[in-house]
Amino acid sequence: SEKEKLNPEEKQAIGKAAATIIIPDDSIIIASGTTMFFLAREIKPSDHLTVITSSINVTSILARQHNIDIIQLGGLVRNSSVSVVSEYAVKMLENFSCSKLFIGVDGIDPNYGLTTTNLLEASLNRAMIQAAQKTIVLTDSSKFGRRGFGKICGLEAIDQIITDDKVSPLIVKDLEERGIEITIAPQLHKTQDSI
Repeated sequence: SEKEKLNPEEKQAIGKAAATIIIPDDSIIIASGTTMFFLAREIKPSDHLTVITSSINVTSILARQHNIDIIQLGGLVRNSSVSVVSEYAVKMLENFSCSKLFIGVDGIDPNYGLTTTNLLEASLNRAMIQAAQKTIVLTDSSKFGRRGFGKICGLEAIDQIITDDKVSPLIVKDLEERGIEITIAPQLHKTQDSI
């Protein structure tokens, strides 16, 4: 997709960093979005893992691994994101409690919160936040200071942000002062440059 071509190195680095915080026998939710696709490619659990997802792309990647149980949320498929959005999916989430949610956004505004371009997606994302003990936002630095059409939640609802090293130190400081843990994903090509 077009979105996959935007900042692919950053998204791959973010996905790699996010995969390292998944623990054995974890139960996680993975939302839709191109960064989640990169996360899914990095998930190779040595132990059992349960994944709930709205993303058909994530399901197709993880379904090849025998030690992952996948719960695919149901409903209307959005062609643009190859993901499911519906009241059915929201209802399904009411029956689950997971340790972590990995979520992507179209915008993070310090005063307004997390946003997406689709209202149904925003509603589903809110239900995912309710079903998870820890909310982890995976976003490249281009999304900071931007606002999408549909508000997902305020910043107080999130626990951690994993982003790339192009994020402004002022933004990092502001978010950390709000109690949000910031993880800067090391760029994958940098290790070769330093040799």
